[in-house]
Amino acid sequence: MTVSAFINYRTRAGDTFDELALQVYNNEKMAHHIIEQNPDYADVIIFEESVTLKIPIFDETEAPETLAPWRRGS
Repeated sequence: MTVSAFINYRTRAGDTFDELALQVYNNEKMAHHIIEQNPDYADVIIFEESVTLKIPIFDETEAPETLAPWRRGS
């Protein structure tokens, strides 16, 4: 995956990295991508309101054939 852009996201009270990853990428396991771009907040478990985070947006790439069909969007 290649980062194509970034968006600035202002947190709401109670946001978490995995919740944001689920919203943005439809996969909470991709939270590490958001954490990597925001190292100053890596130790935050639950965000307060109005923290600005940099969220990477990835180019759409073809899913590998080893990925389960329901994960490929097929």
